[in-house]
Amino acid sequence: MNDVVEHATMRRVFWRLVPFLFAAMFFNYLDRINIGFASLRMNQDLGLSPAVFGFGASVFFIGYMVLEVPSNIMLHRLGARVWIARILVSWGLVAALMAFAWSAWSFYGLRFLLGVAEAGFLPGLAVYVTYWFPSAYRARAVAGYIIAGQVSAVVGGPLSTTVMTYCDGLLSLHGWQWMFILEGVPTVALGVVALFALTERPANARWLEPAQRDWLENRLKQERAAIDRDQTFKLFHGVSDGRVWSLAILFGCALVGIYGLLIWLPQIIKSMGDLSDIEVGFLSAVPPLLGVIGSILIGRSSDRTGDRKFHLAGVYLVGGLALGASALAPSPTIAYVFLCIAGLAINSGNALFWSLNASLLTGAAAAVSIAFVNTVAQFGGLIGPWMIGLVKNSTGSFTAALMALAAFLLVAAAIAASLRVTPRLTSTSGPTGAPVRHPG
Repeated sequence: MNDVVEHATMRRVFWRLVPFLFAAMFFNYLDRINIGFASLRMNQDLGLSPAVFGFGASVFFIGYMVLEVPSNIMLHRLGARVWIARILVSWGLVAALMAFAWSAWSFYGLRFLLGVAEAGFLPGLAVYVTYWFPSAYRARAVAGYIIAGQVSAVVGGPLSTTVMTYCDGLLSLHGWQWMFILEGVPTVALGVVALFALTERPANARWLEPAQRDWLENRLKQERAAIDRDQTFKLFHGVSDGRVWSLAILFGCALVGIYGLLIWLPQIIKSMGDLSDIEVGFLSAVPPLLGVIGSILIGRSSDRTGDRKFHLAGVYLVGGLALGASALAPSPTIAYVFLCIAGLAINSGNALFWSLNASLLTGAAAAVSIAFVNTVAQFGGLIGPWMIGLVKNSTGSFTAALMALAAFLLVAAAIAASLRVTPRLTSTSGPTGAPVRHPG
């Protein structure tokens, strides 16, 4: 009987919550990366140099990093439903207001405010999932909405450039202005919907049967009690373990390549030939699409062999070498092929990285380490786009910039290959007085 209740409960919870979280994640990623497509026209209209655009793209991560932890504190105080709705409304408004940037400083300010508004969204969703999904169901719930980021990267190019092309001049606004407006307003609408679609806790869910509410509340309560029994030790090791710091540096180096390529990909492709914006949009969709396929195939290989770190090192190695080859390619066609290989490899590493991160520690320490790694690693988002802009500004081409991104990915590959993933000995003694190997 309990199995029947469990299956019915989790099925209803999944289909009630995950589609909404998927939609929110889709626009989160779209509103973050559409600046790359806007740059095809916006930079000329506003007189933004490559260095100015690169810094503006990167300044987003300053506000994002600074306010991520305070945002999660407010989530706990005000409730996940209200705070997630606030995040969606505020970042949607700022994303739409990007259409009215008129200078470099207004561009910087709006990008910074977008990071401030968006801060805490991903950790907030992760916390909200723990309110509703027992540990045995949590991975599939996260997977159900996290793939929206990759879907957004694939759809974003054709969608953004189509709006830019066919809305150009409408009501005397540029196409890139309409792109920001039409991709920002749906996020505001999602924020309003969140107040009605999301429920704070299972106990408040009228859309669950009483037996389903009771089963879910009891199951989650038991899991929280089990974690709390060992919380002090685990929280300490969540930030003191050297492997956590290695992961933060590893992922930060990878994000230099990931965000550097993601933000600048439209302009890099545009520089390869006489292409329309829509052609650039569709060509920009291929690398992340290959990344989706690579994530599935490489993820299966990693699960089958049980290896994480060498698979991760391998994809970052291939990504770095492919970017270097693209920079030195003798023709635009060959350069684009290597960009696609780089996109396949780099995007395939995300699932591997978070699987590796989640396997090092358990319980509360896992939550602490994941949040810590995500916050520290955002330095990669700050460095990558800005570095490309500075190099492009000084050299006039993307050759040296791609080589710089390749170097960071090769460092990430080296760290991944040398990472220790076996349990480490601590001073805690077991019943016989021998040191105990703690998980991770």
